[in-house]
Amino acid sequence: MADTSDPTRAREALALLSRISQLLNTGLDKESLAICIRLCEAGVHPEALAKAILEVRREINAVKNEANSSTEDKGTVSRQLL
Repeated sequence: MADTSDPTRAREALALLSRISQLLNTGLDKESLAICIRLCEAGVHPEALAKAILEVRREINAVKNEANSSTEDKGTVSRQLL
């Protein structure tokens, strides 16, 4: 990562990494990417961080799918009652 003691260089580096992130379709917005960078600079292993992000995304999708299934089931019951 660029020398973060120079705010201009740090912003430029974040902008560049953000663009690369978009090109790779990571789904990370600029703020999330900045958090990931700070975590890595603080010593968090990048691969472990990536695995944690993927796991959180899987859990979010599972919860959303469960909520959607529950909503669909309620609609089916409502239609059956009519």
